[in-house]
Amino acid sequence: MGSVKISLWPNLVYPTADILAEAQAADQAGWFGVWVADHYMPNTGTEQIDDGPMHEVWGILPALAATTQNVRIGPLVSPTTFHHPALLANRSATIDHIAGGRFVLGMGAGWQINEHRAYGVELPSAKVLVDRFEEAIEVTRSLLDKPRTTFEGTHFQLTDAPCEPKPVASPLPILVGAKGPRMLRVVARHADEWNTWGTPESAGAVRAKLLEACEQVGRDPATMRTTVNLNLDLDGDNPGPSGMTQTGSVSELQDLIGRYVEKGFDEFILPTRFLGATGDQRIERAAQLKAEVIDPAL
Repeated sequence: MGSVKISLWPNLVYPTADILAEAQAADQAGWFGVWVADHYMPNTGTEQIDDGPMHEVWGILPALAATTQNVRIGPLVSPTTFHHPALLANRSATIDHIAGGRFVLGMGAGWQINEHRAYGVELPSAKVLVDRFEEAIEVTRSLLDKPRTTFEGTHFQLTDAPCEPKPVASPLPILVGAKGPRMLRVVARHADEWNTWGTPESAGAVRAKLLEACEQVGRDPATMRTTVNLNLDLDGDNPGPSGMTQTGSVSELQDLIGRYVEKGFDEFILPTRFLGATGDQRIERAAQLKAEVIDPAL
């Protein structure tokens, strides 16, 4: 059996002090990365507005970079409907300097209905959304890598645009969250890493389609890092949303992690939202899962 890196996903609904404390605990405990979502309100699945708390991810990321030393950090993921490629590239390069080369830029096409509705940001048809995203990732990659970028697209136009200083990491990794056939081909052409939700079986099936897309576009599948998220609920103590949570005993959850390894995933990301009501509880529960379930399974 191979190995898989493990990362933590603090939730931005909590106080900033708790978020930073979770990240620092992960940094000290040897987790691989710390990821944070990019949304402006909790998801309702409809146009219904939810004014529950949600800290802004690009305000949190520099603090994570400055207060950790080892973990990779990044957004999971930033929708290009809200963020222009020039902003994504320049912010990422600067934060990567703060982090000393530990930043990963997570990008997505955009999907959450209520935040687009509330802020008047267009959420176009699937075809336009993917077209727009492919231009956005091309522009972002060019800005991060090349001295100047000129791009004449349908959705983005740049003329001799700089992005200086360049990031410490060369290249700075771009991760994309996606599952549709066209988006998977975009990932295969332009991304370094890919992220999804699901069980080993459901996520593994989409991963297999991604590797097929890599072969279709001439990308070596071995060069694509694949990552997966799932809530872990040990013995029913911290249940999360149905379909996004696996409940089980120590041995059952260890078997789950082992199946992700067998499916070829490189990184398992553990959300902490449902691990406890307080920051201290979430830190303690995450440490327990790492020590009792995840580490012995690897």
